[in-house]
This record gives sequence, structure tokens and C-alpha cells, in this order.
Amino acid sequence: MQELHDTPLAPLTTFRLGGPASRLVTAVTDEEVIATVREADASGTPLLVIGGGSNLVISDKGFDGVALRIATAGYSLRGTDLELAAGENWSDAVARTVEAGLAGIECMAGIPGSAGATPIQNVGAYGQEVSSVITEVVAYDRRAGETVVLPNAECGFSYRHSRFKEDPSRYVVLRVRFALEDAGGLSAPIKYPETARALGVEAGDRVPAADARATVLRLRAGKGMVLDPEDHDTWSAGSFFTNPVLTAEQHAAFLDRAAERLGPDVVPPAYPAGDGRVKTSAAWLIDKAGFGKGYGSGPARISTKHTLALTNRGSATTEDLLALAREVRDGVREAFGVTLVNEPVTVGVSL
Repeated sequence: MQELHDTPLAPLTTFRLGGPASRLVTAVTDEEVIATVREADASGTPLLVIGGGSNLVISDKGFDGVALRIATAGYSLRGTDLELAAGENWSDAVARTVEAGLAGIECMAGIPGSAGATPIQNVGAYGQEVSSVITEVVAYDRRAGETVVLPNAECGFSYRHSRFKEDPSRYVVLRVRFALEDAGGLSAPIKYPETARALGVEAGDRVPAADARATVLRLRAGKGMVLDPEDHDTWSAGSFFTNPVLTAEQHAAFLDRAAERLGPDVVPPAYPAGDGRVKTSAAWLIDKAGFGKGYGSGPARISTKHTLALTNRGSATTEDLLALAREVRDGVREAFGVTLVNEPVTVGVSL
């Protein structure tokens, strides 16, 4: 276990933003993770848990407390049952399952960050979500002071949400267990229209899992969503805003505003979200509100490849990023009456 003091947190985030932590602990075993958490809780010291740093916006002032970087390793595949330690690199784990000929997470290739973060955000992309394949989450329950095993049904999964995100101060994820599928080297049925088009198949078809993964990586790279230290379009948290889920009443009001602004022939994206609700596209809203690719003149700008990604062009501060995020959020609300919600977790700051 490594311990450093007054250490910048920016290098541990994909935004490359954030001031120093009073104390930074890097834990490489579950026991070290639990010991650090217990010590912080016993002393009343604020605790910040960091995995891959791909979903964090940290204050320029840093964090006055213990920043716990989880660097645990562990990849266990028995038949179609997969267990990952929280510190395992998610994209690497996806590649290994595809190499093993298994399906279920191949369309989540290239998502930055660690395995332990996937259940917290109910990570998903290109028609797949981890909630559909997670069987159990092993976590340290800070309230009970013990390690617990939560089955899928108790994780409270919904769109980009979970029990762990709902109560972020209670659980520290240690391990995640998945049930994958042996489809003879084929992928799960392709659900996402863009992926199907890129593969030249129909929705519902299966393709070689390796082809699905390679296609998703190509699509993500084209949007600046695959980490590249030389490409500032990837100095981001991926999608900064979640896709809004609207009630029937909210959706009707939104359609009226869209028709008024863009004309009656423009049809905004709409996807059923259950219980009569409708999900629309945050990227579409941002673009149609006047914030196109590359928008901005300062060190924080919208990606030149994708309107959902807010980026650090190399010299930005967290305040620069937040100023841009607020401008986009407020502009979309003024144009369409829809309030965007940030997906990354904010530390010491807020929109």
C-alpha cells in the first residue's frame, strides 16, 4: 500500500483536472481497501474513492481528506462466469472475454475506467448495459462495517443509476461478478442501430464477437471516446450529460418547443423508457441549441468529434470546465425546456 501527501489528483483523472489530496492511498488488495476505509471512517476523515478516474470532476482546490485509489487486480473466468476485482481495467477485461469467445459485454469495449465503477453508473453503450449481465456485487458496507454480497435484484439498477450511486457514502465496491454467454464465438444480438449499420447487419442479428468489439472501438474512436494521451478530444469524461428521460407531459411540452424553434417537420429522437416515459438525446439537444462540435474559445471546449463530450484542451481548470457545462446546460434549458444532468461525479464543486 502506497501513501503520498499533498499529491495532485489531476493525473488520476481522464480530464487531467483537480487539485491535491491531503493524503493519497493506493490499495492493491481488498484488505488494504477495507482497512483504509475503516480508518477514515473511524477518524471522521472525508474519503474519496478513485478507480480509473474517468467519471470524476474534482475541484481545483483538491480534496481535504483521504483519496483512496483502488488498484486491486483479479480476473477470474470459469466457464461463462466472470469475476473482476474493482481495480481491473474495464476495457482490457472486455477484450479478454471476447478472446475467450464469450458474449455480453463486447459492445462496451473501449469504455475507460475500472470494473468497480461499472455497477455504480450501470455503465452501458451501444445497446448493452452491465445490469443485464451482473449477477452479484461484492462491496464493503461502511454503515454495517462488513463485506456484503448484493445480488443483481438488490442493486437498484436503472438508466445510468444504481443503489451505489443513490447512496455513494455507504458502499465501496470490491468485486463484480457477471454471467456471460457462450454463443460459439458470436456476439449477443446487436441492438444499437448505429452498430448494426456499421456491421452491415439487421438489429437482432449476431456477428463474431471480435467484429462487434472492433466496430464499437472504431465508432468510439471516431467520437473521441477511446483514451489517447495525444488527442485532447479524449481528455474528457466521455458523455458529460445523461440522455434526459421525460414524462409524457414533459415530452409533449418539449415537442412543442422543438417545433417552435426548428419547425414542425423536425422530429427529435425518442426512445421508450418504460412507464410511459420517453428518453431523448442529449447530444441532439446540445447541437440544436447551438452548441456544435468544437464549441468554445477557451481551454475547455466541446469535443471536435462529439457534442456530448466536454474536453480539456490542455490548460483548462475545473472552473473553466464547469463554466462551459453551465453554459451548455442553461442554453439547452432555455431552448427546449429540458434540464440536462451531469453524468460525472463532482467533488468539491457542483453545476
